[in-house]
Amino acid sequence: MLGMYWGFLITGVLFALVTVIFGDFLSNALDGVFDFLSGEHLHVLQPMVLFSGLTVWGGAGILLTRYTSMGGIAILLAALLCALACSTIIYLFYVKPMQNSENSVAYSMQDLIGKVAEVSVPIPAHGYGEVLVKVGAGVSNHIAASFDKLDIQSGAKVVTVEVVDGTLYVASLDDRA
Repeated sequence: MLGMYWGFLITGVLFALVTVIFGDFLSNALDGVFDFLSGEHLHVLQPMVLFSGLTVWGGAGILLTRYTSMGGIAILLAALLCALACSTIIYLFYVKPMQNSENSVAYSMQDLIGKVAEVSVPIPAHGYGEVLVKVGAGVSNHIAASFDKLDIQSGAKVVTVEVVDGTLYVASLDDRA
């Protein structure tokens, strides 16, 4: 049994070392062959959770064998319980919060339709200016033209009416009042 525990411990440690040192390199070299292991659908079965449990199972088995007088089956079960507890803790306090923190800052230009913006560079009736649009937690600059073909001064509040070829066509909110 001690050999099995050492095997679990060594396998877990080697997996951790290989993934930390060579993880991205191997993924790119093998063209994503192991991407299915990312656990996108079964987060509980992610390699981090499984191999940490395997490593703890091996380490706990070794320690319990050497420093307790418990029998073989009792050690196997106690080490397995330690591994399950550790895997649960890693999942609940590391994997799950990291899942929830993955936010995208990407947006589509079409998402800007209906957004209120502020003119930063005046927009002539038949030309282009620039607006500042709040997108997510930041502000983005975009080229803008007047939808109504009217001059719009710097500092004016506008609303995006349409987006054509990356240009926001805006209308002044002051004229709509």
